[in-house]
Amino acid sequence: MRAEDIKREVARLKIKFKTSDAAEMCDALGIRVSKFSMGISEKACKGFFMVQDRIKVAVLNSDLDERIQNVILPHELAHGVLHVDRRIRTFHELSYLDETDFLEREANIFAAEFLIDDTSLFDVANSQADFFQMANLLNVPPELLDFKLRLLKQQGHRVNALYIAQSDFLKRDISKPLI
Repeated sequence: MRAEDIKREVARLKIKFKTSDAAEMCDALGIRVSKFSMGISEKACKGFFMVQDRIKVAVLNSDLDERIQNVILPHELAHGVLHVDRRIRTFHELSYLDETDFLEREANIFAAEFLIDDTSLFDVANSQADFFQMANLLNVPPELLDFKLRLLKQQGHRVNALYIAQSDFLKRDISKPLI
């Protein structure tokens, strides 16, 4: 699915269900959200989506900082919306901003569009905030902001994405602040 189509799907769902909250969206779509301790090591699973006995479930690693869980949930929601006919999708440290896995890239696009709408981003960008202040104001990790800026650039917007994302940002020690 093209990035523009994913963006339209996010907008459609937000209008239809009158929410920008991923947990509320999951509830409206009949997707159960469960949290389980899965550890904090580099290899720990961050989350996954599965369908069992026709029940859709997004599972999040409860050991992760809530801010990271707030990024992972829309990512898993994306699998429930875009890839429900696929097998279980797991979210490990290398999957988050990995450009090589097609389904993960689509889920990342969905999460970026879900969490950072263009209007808010442009408003914050016009406030003369630096990159990390922008991420903080938008309440997203810098790497997700960078991903969104790169999407906008690919869509033809004039964007100066000075920050280079590290695809392994979820490997960081969760006890350290994101920004």
